[in-house]
Order: sequence, then C-alpha cells, then structure tokens
Amino acid sequence: MSFSLGYYGDTAMKKIPGGGAVGWYDVPEGVDVRGRYDEEFAKILTKDALMFVAELQREFRSHVKYAMECRKEAKMRYNSGLVPGFDPATRNVREGDWVCAEVPPAVADRRVEITGPVERKMIINALNSGAKVFMADFEDALSPTWENLMRGQVNLKDAVNGTIRFEDKARNKVYKLNDQTAKLFVRPRGWHLPESHIYIDGEPAIGCLVDFGLYFHHNYAAFRKSQGQGFGPFFYLPKMENSREARIWNNVFERAEKMAGIEKGSIRATVLIETLPAVFQMDEILYELRDHSVGLNCGRWDYIFSYVKTFQAHPDRLLPDRVLVGMGQHFMRSYSDLLIRTCHRRGVHAMGGMAAQIPIRDDPEANKAALELVKKDKLREVRAGHDGTWAAHPGLIPAIMEVFNNNMGNNPNLIKTMKREDAANITEEDLLQIPRGVRTIEGLRLNTRVGIQYVAAWLTGTGSVPLYNLMEDAATAEISRVQNWQWLKYGVELDGDGLGVRVTTELFGKVVEEEMSRIEREVGSNRFKKGMYKEACKIFTRQCTAPVLDDFLTLNAYNHIVVHHPKGPSRL
Repeated sequence: MSFSLGYYGDTAMKKIPGGGAVGWYDVPEGVDVRGRYDEEFAKILTKDALMFVAELQREFRSHVKYAMECRKEAKMRYNSGLVPGFDPATRNVREGDWVCAEVPPAVADRRVEITGPVERKMIINALNSGAKVFMADFEDALSPTWENLMRGQVNLKDAVNGTIRFEDKARNKVYKLNDQTAKLFVRPRGWHLPESHIYIDGEPAIGCLVDFGLYFHHNYAAFRKSQGQGFGPFFYLPKMENSREARIWNNVFERAEKMAGIEKGSIRATVLIETLPAVFQMDEILYELRDHSVGLNCGRWDYIFSYVKTFQAHPDRLLPDRVLVGMGQHFMRSYSDLLIRTCHRRGVHAMGGMAAQIPIRDDPEANKAALELVKKDKLREVRAGHDGTWAAHPGLIPAIMEVFNNNMGNNPNLIKTMKREDAANITEEDLLQIPRGVRTIEGLRLNTRVGIQYVAAWLTGTGSVPLYNLMEDAATAEISRVQNWQWLKYGVELDGDGLGVRVTTELFGKVVEEEMSRIEREVGSNRFKKGMYKEACKIFTRQCTAPVLDDFLTLNAYNHIVVHHPKGPSRL
C-alpha cells in the first residue's frame, strides 16, 4: 500500500517549517499526490478515483504526447510560410452523408449558457441564473492552484448531489439551489496542461484527465439520474487543433463508459472551435466524436489569439487593435457561418460566442449602451442560425434570452430549420482573410494594462477577472500578450494615431512603466503593494519581448502557482 503525505491547514506546504498535524492520501501504486492534505480533498482523491485517473493516463499518455509533437510540427510548417487549410486526405469525411447521434432531450434547448469557474458561490448562482446551461470551468476561467482544483471537485460533487450551500457571513445570506436549475457541463483543461500536484509513474499527470477522471468517477451515476435523463455527464472540450485530438477524447469517453458499465454514447461533449487549424477540421472533429457529440462552439476570443499564434512568422498578417477584431471581420463571420452549416448538417448544436460584458452599476447610461451592444451581437448570432450563446454574467441573461426567444419561437434549437447551405461556398481564403483596422498607442496600452492585471490575479488564484466592464479570462489576456509580441517583433507602425510611431522595446518599456503607475492609481497603493503586480509585470513583459513566442501564457506561468509538500512515505 502507498501513501502520500500532506499537511492540514490552509497554509502552503512549503511555508511550513516542519510541524503540524499530518494526513495521508491512500494512493494506488505509482501515484504520488504532492498537494496539501485536506479531509475534504481526501473524499475526492480516493484510491479508486486515483486508480481510474492513473489508468486513463497510462492508456492515453503516449497518444497525447504524439498529438503535442504533431502540434509542434504544424507550427514549424506555418512558421516556414505555409498556412492551414482543408486536408485533402479527409475530403470523404467532409463530403460524406453522415450525422452524429441524436441530441439527448435534456440538452435540446441551450439557447443561453453561462460560464464561470468552479467556485462554490459561482456554481450556485450560475445554476440558479435562468440560463439553460452552466459550463463549470477548470480551464480559462480558473487559476489551477491545488486549492482551486480540489475545492472545485468538492463543489461539483455537492452540486450534482443537490446539497451545495454557501453561507456568506458578511451579508448574512445563505445560497442554495433552486428547484429549477441549469444543466451542468464541465470544461476540463486542454491537452497541453500538466497537473504537477499529482505524479503518475514519475511524471506529472495530464491535467484534463485529472479534471475529467475525478469528476466522472464521483458523479456519473448521480448526474444521469438528476440532470441527464439517462445521459451524461456533459462536457465542453477546449483548445483542440485537429481531429486526432478529438479521437483521443472519444476513446477516453468509451473507456470511461466501459468502466462505469453505462451505454456507449452516454457521455456527451461540445467542442470549442477556438484554434485556427481546427476550423478546417470541424467535420472531422464531429466525425470522431459522432457518438458523443452535442455540437461545436465559437470560442472566438481564443480563436483570435490562435490567429496571431498561427501566423507569428507572417509579418503580412498583423492584427489591428484587439477591440476592432470582432464578428464583423470577414474571417470571423466566415468561421461562424461555416460552423453553423457544419453542425446543422450533422444534426448537432452550433453554439455562439461569449458576451464578456458585465453590468456597469455606477453608470446607467453606459450600462444601457453596453447592453444594446450585447443584444445586437446576439441578434446577429440567432439570425445567422446559432442555437444558443454564452454570457459571462447573470445580469445579461434576461436580455439575451429575450433575443433568442423572439427569434426561435417554440423551437428548442435551429438544427433542422437553419441549414445555411449558402455557407458551403466558404473558402480557405475566406477563413484566412487578414483583419482590417488600425493600430494605436491606446491599443498597446490597453493590452499591457489588461495583461498585467490578469496575470497578477491569476498568480493569486483568480482566473476570471472583471476589468474595464468586461470579464477577462485567460483567452482575452492571451490576445493582449500575443498582439504586443507581434507588434514588437515586426516594429509595426501605429497608423491609427497619425504620428507614424513604431513599436520598439524602448516604447514598450515606457508604456509598461506608465501603465504600472496607472494600475497603482486605479487599484490603490495598498492593494498594489499586497498584490503580485510587479511579479506579473515581469512575466508579461518577458513574454511580450521574448524572441520566440510562448505557446501559452498560463503554461509559462504555471510553475509560479505549483506548491509541493515535503516528501511523504511513498517518496522516501
């Protein structure tokens, strides 16, 4: 029998000099839990649950490693001057007459979905929000500290069981679930992220297999009774670049269904199309997941990030200010239209993108204007044929629901009524068209200000951050980072200011200094000193000025939030 040693208490282990009560996680052979011990966490990290995660890791780690090598090879091709496109080898899949498994009744109507981290109060409010679906996020909206991940699993288990409560002592208020709640989807991390608090056979676990494995193991039976009407659990799958990665997920689902003794096709998932290479593989991704798919989603912020990352060696494909890269750009509209056509042709949902706005409580006029922009965006989506959309804040749900209700009528979705055959003519050129617009010093400043503040929050355990009336997560921070990097690398002219100024390391250094002063004024000196703004500034600045673009901001910064406890019996 193996044990992993941890300390009780909320203090990070590396800060404890060597005392305190100890506890052990009962782990299977080859598994080493290096995060803090907690009695609540031990109910999640049971021997059987860890065995399931270890089995998934052992069966699929070579496939995941190969998929990550394929990503590197693709990047080398794009950096040599090639561009993504439709794969001639899978033309038969794109042109074939096939459909995905029928959508389960429990998730036929998804017209408004809300997203947020797996934080306890957030889960309750989101499930009670009036949205049709809540996507509980282990990915871009969560800083993957040990505490956040494990408490998230505890919270979701309580939510599925219907027992989740939260007592806000400051407000003297108790939060609990309503009788009617949103359907729960869970988004694990992407394939590229490790979980360095759990080692399996001497190497860090694959983050998404930890997220998926623990949640599935503890909740599949209760979920199928309480939420899924015989189906489920339900998932969102992020950051995939091609159908090979979708095939791994399909195999993971089949392995889990077999372990649980439930029917093939019980687990259902929506894939976020949020990388540029994936837009050329939408049919292929659905085909690989055809027994488990409930559609695709326009992950538009990550998609913009991916456009820059894919074309990092293409100085002719520079983005304008990030506020100008919206769904009005031809390449973004083409992506949305093709996604709708592809999904409806295959019998599944085509989900729209995120409304990142949050209510502006101290300025009614500004709030009204922001809400009108949201409604205009959602009207565009439903008229285009999207079956539903995302909101970042419960305050947006009534307005968005009204837009979709007025345009969908009594239909639960538009799968059979909006085929969008006109989108069959969308070409590679349409999907790759260079975005139009100007670049300004204010764009550079905003990127820098948002990026630094997001990283500072992320380092202190917060992954979803309200900034300047928008809810920023890792995806929007990534746009800020890669756009700064792109402008610096190619010394772009800030043509929107009429001054002809070029972006240099000297100009950027001046902007960083000035924006740090502005951040300190905005948040206050006390909070600035207590926060991790200086550390965040170093990380963000280093990534913006690096000779080689880091693939992910969070991957680079991850080691700053990993805390291992001292060696226990299983590692002596």
